[in-house]
Amino acid sequence: MTVSLILQRNRKRRLEQGHPWIYQSEVQTATAAISPGEVVNVVNHQGVFLARAYANPQSQIIGRVLTYAADEMIDESFLIRRFKQAQVYRQRLLGDLRSSRLIYGEADFLPGLIVDRYEQILSVQLLTAGMERLKPQLLQALRQVYHPVGIYLRNDSSVRRLEGLPLESGVWWGEVPEEIEIEENGLRFLVNVYTGQKTGYFLDQRTNRTAIAPLMTGWSTSQGEPRGAEVLDCFCHTGSFAVHALAYGATHVTAVDISEEAIAQANHNLEINHFVGQATLRVANAFDYLREAAAAGMHFDVIILDPPAFAKSKSALPGARRGYKEINLRAMRLLREGGFLVTASCSYAMNPEMFREVLLEAAVDAHKVLREVRWSGAAADHPEILGVPESHYLKFAILEMHTR
Repeated sequence: MTVSLILQRNRKRRLEQGHPWIYQSEVQTATAAISPGEVVNVVNHQGVFLARAYANPQSQIIGRVLTYAADEMIDESFLIRRFKQAQVYRQRLLGDLRSSRLIYGEADFLPGLIVDRYEQILSVQLLTAGMERLKPQLLQALRQVYHPVGIYLRNDSSVRRLEGLPLESGVWWGEVPEEIEIEENGLRFLVNVYTGQKTGYFLDQRTNRTAIAPLMTGWSTSQGEPRGAEVLDCFCHTGSFAVHALAYGATHVTAVDISEEAIAQANHNLEINHFVGQATLRVANAFDYLREAAAAGMHFDVIILDPPAFAKSKSALPGARRGYKEINLRAMRLLREGGFLVTASCSYAMNPEMFREVLLEAAVDAHKVLREVRWSGAAADHPEILGVPESHYLKFAILEMHTR
């Protein structure tokens, strides 16, 4: 007999509006004890069926919706259907990309599951007890639909602790080399699926990296001769923006990251794309480097800021706001007149309106006026569900700067 999760009478009707999460505070009772990851029926206070979800009484998010069909079994066949639906969506919008996000959790109606493809390798995150419980079926479905040569588990996200799950990583199936060379926008990048950020690479910025192309040419020397842009790339990680900037015509890129390992990989990515000698790589704290550059009287045509998340929870927002304001303010002071600020925030807790406020506050303090060239989010393989603000994490802006 399937356990039913009975919801409170006086709750917000988020579930009926398409939100896939059910919080502990929204639940009146359950018809029996629930084990972590167990599939349950979700009903309202009158017993009317709403959805099927997997549940975890140890988590504040007690339920995550899998289907709105009362008779749909959650098994290997269900997973195969979901994978094929996601495949059709991506084929239509992206074509035959060999490296992309295949499954993006709730947005692909598989909450708690992340699957990225790097050529013939899959990098997978199981973030919830529900997905952990489906592990055998997931492995078979992934192999049947995507035909990889190897699958690597990156279950090292701290989110798993909220579900009462251990952190772990390792080869799940097949053969997985530690490093894989992928192609993005006609360029080559080395991805470390064992230790790289997220599942190995920031696939979500793929289309935003192409958006910087018009900024890289059309500049002039003091003698009026045409030249490419002089670019500063802070928080450069493994150099994906830097390599794109040079490919699109930048004269020189200064790339800064606090991680020696990231800088070493950025150097390799520059080498395999034949841009050695056109970039200066610095292992440094980006905040410190921005201060040093100002003290040295340096200026740039384009500055790229793509920092890690400063706020992973609402309680961290005040400090995050100060951090985002400081780096953007310092960048504005280093830009030449008419230069471009390329800036991003991947903090879930900072919504788009708040990020705009921070950028405006920085512009006011710097006595600058910003003209919006582009405002976007993640690439199409990272879709969002309307009405689920938690799925909107990446904010990306290109702003033209003028002094007032």
